[in-house]
Amino acid sequence: MKKLDEQARGVYIIAATPFTDNGALDLASADTLIDFYLEKGVSGITILGMMGEAPKLTQEESLLFMRRVLQRVGGRVPVVVGVSHAAHQHVQHLSRAAMDLGAAGVMLAPAANLKTDDRIAQYFLDVAQLLGPDIPICLQDFPQSTGVYTSVSVMLRLIEALPQLVMLKHEDLPGLGKLSQVRRRSAERGLRRVSILVGNGGLFLPQEMRRGADGAMTGFAYPEMLVQVCRLFDQGRPEEAEDVFDCYLPLLRHEFQYGIGLALRKETLRRRGVISSAQVRQPGPVLDKDDLQELGQLIARLEQRLTR
Repeated sequence: MKKLDEQARGVYIIAATPFTDNGALDLASADTLIDFYLEKGVSGITILGMMGEAPKLTQEESLLFMRRVLQRVGGRVPVVVGVSHAAHQHVQHLSRAAMDLGAAGVMLAPAANLKTDDRIAQYFLDVAQLLGPDIPICLQDFPQSTGVYTSVSVMLRLIEALPQLVMLKHEDLPGLGKLSQVRRRSAERGLRRVSILVGNGGLFLPQEMRRGADGAMTGFAYPEMLVQVCRLFDQGRPEEAEDVFDCYLPLLRHEFQYGIGLALRKETLRRRGVISSAQVRQPGPVLDKDDLQELGQLIARLEQRLTR
């Protein structure tokens, strides 16, 4: 498998981690989920991210799921593995295991609640040295979850210092200005142009593409929309891309809700026949009858609109 590099574009879908109704890892559903993502035309797959409930997996489960996904993908698209953890040794172990199994690179968020630019930069410098130059890194910038604000200055410092840093996963919120600054200031300093893929469920994807993003690294239960929007932008057809995006926007917005978004996404995937159970490993959100009814109404409206 070719390693992740600065040219990465398109949709690197953040994969859910399927569980059975009793909370056990569901590897059969992992197979059907991967087949679904590939069928919808994704450019890559990212596993063991925050949406993938990575903190709720044991180390053995993480390795088992990683091995199953990489075998199922079989080199057809790059697979990026989330390795974020409080302990450097765990990051190192999971990263090396991922690369040995055929991953294209790893995704790393800063340790929680780092507060100064120097400490944040040093965290990534230390981990990169531990991993070595041969493991490509995607830096995940998600302060809503980590409590860490990674400034544009820190990002540029790391791009300059670490050749193995080839991608930024941008999901600061609000973050459109930050995305523009990374592109503009990087060009002004003559730095490498790294790949930037965006998160936040794709809620701001058209605007982010206009500001210099290369695609999306996020989850949505209709990944075909993300794929189509990115392709239309690449073809120089941004207005058509916006029209496609608008069609899905009510469901996308609904799925973006903090607290229950993952449960909504998994339930939609279950209804689409992709996974057997919508179970979120506990502790986690559980949808009530009103939530389920609302979701059904939004899916029905989307399907009617697509038919028209």
